Amino acid sequence: MSDRWRALPRWTRWVLAVYVIGFLDGSFAHLLDLVRGGIHVYASFAPVPLQVFFVCLVVLDPLVVVLLALVRPWGVRLACAVMALDMTANWITNWPQLQADPLQLLRPYGLLLITLFGVFVLASALPVLRVLQSLSDPGR
Repeated sequence: MSDRWRALPRWTRWVLAVYVIGFLDGSFAHLLDLVRGGIHVYASFAPVPLQVFFVCLVVLDPLVVVLLALVRPWGVRLACAVMALDMTANWITNWPQLQADPLQLLRPYGLLLITLFGVFVLASALPVLRVLQSLSDPGR
């Protein structure tokens, strides 16, 4: 474990570990989608700008993982941006199905997990950022 990880309070290590696991899961999910369906894998349900975003997650998610593993504040900031966009994109693409059957939101995968993880990232980001910034500025 690096000195930066050891310097973190335990709760912060746990939060960052959850972030890393979530973004690794997203990385593999989008990579698997691309391997199975090619570059147009999302064409059947997402408009072109959202298709581009979903494909870009193959790069963005691992970038977040690397920045978080290095205990960089920009990792948390990028995690927030990615999750805010990811939740929005998934809600947009799933909205027609949710209107037809609102109980789809209760399925323990897909939109529910993305939303719960996104809310967790956004809700915990500010306290985590404060800790990471205090490591960067020890005279504070």
